[in-house]
Amino acid sequence: MKDYIRNRVLEVAHYIQDNSATVRDAAQRFNVSKSTIHKDITERLQRINPALAQAVDQILQKNKAERHIRGGHATRLKYRALGTG
Repeated sequence: MKDYIRNRVLEVAHYIQDNSATVRDAAQRFNVSKSTIHKDITERLQRINPALAQAVDQILQKNKAERHIRGGHATRLKYRALGTG
């Protein structure tokens, strides 16, 4: 694995861990696609640092379980801003 990829994987993992960030947040922050972040976290991080991979996976599972709530909240805010809700 190239050094710049290894460094990005570790930076992304620490960012997600420190901020309880979503894959989308991390992708925006590091200017890469969500697919790249997902591959970094699920495949590459496991080979680099299994303990960190497990910690980050727990955060992502929590975010995944809460995403329907976040989506509903965003929709509610959208319609309030439009004056129809």
